[in-house]
Amino acid sequence: MAFIYLDKELLLKTNVEKCLEIKQLISQKFGLSSNEIYLEKDGRRLSADVNISGVAQCRVRVLGGKGGFGSMLRAIGAQIEKTTNREACRDLSGRRLRDINEEKRLKAVLEKMGDLERESQERKKRKIEKLLSVPKHDFKDEEYEDARAKLEDKVNSAVEEGLKKSEDKPGTSTESLKRKHTKSNVADPKRKKNALWIDDDLLNSDESSSDNSSDESTLQKVIAIKEVDEKSNKIKQNPGK
Repeated sequence: MAFIYLDKELLLKTNVEKCLEIKQLISQKFGLSSNEIYLEKDGRRLSADVNISGVAQCRVRVLGGKGGFGSMLRAIGAQIEKTTNREACRDLSGRRLRDINEEKRLKAVLEKMGDLERESQERKKRKIEKLLSVPKHDFKDEEYEDARAKLEDKVNSAVEEGLKKSEDKPGTSTESLKRKHTKSNVADPKRKKNALWIDDDLLNSDESSSDNSSDESTLQKVIAIKEVDEKSNKIKQNPGK
């Protein structure tokens, strides 16, 4: 016995087993053509010469239009943007790709920070070493070095020639130089005394005053001598008094 269903509704219950005969019964009962329907069992389409026993499904064919539906689907698919955001997807272990990518990003940031800290410490160290180190001046000029060497040679030769000439001249010994030096030292104080800032009038007045004082002193001495002589003469004339 065969049971024919349309989805969940029982259409036909019959003892006929041939698929072609069952299709003819359904078309007579519902007024459909045998070409508009087909039978399925367990998801497989049954051919006309197959015997049916048990439950089967009746499917109605839907006639298509003039075509163009595929081109419409292709046009709509082109308009739909393909997504590139797969952060919500999961890997085989069940973890979100968002969490995995965030973990990778944090690791990269931490490594970069460590590298930056090491670079900053190295820069500070190099700066301190540069400040503590003594600057090295490297001056290289071949022309300057040659001119300097020639100048030293010229100076040395000139000094030697001067010494030779001084030795060859008479009266230029060290003793004569010492004598001249001592004479100049002795003559200097007299010159310094005459070089005082005193006017000529003051000098003349001082000289005249000194002359007058000397004359007065000589007169007083003469007067005193005369008085002594007169007293001695009086004593000689009057011895009793």
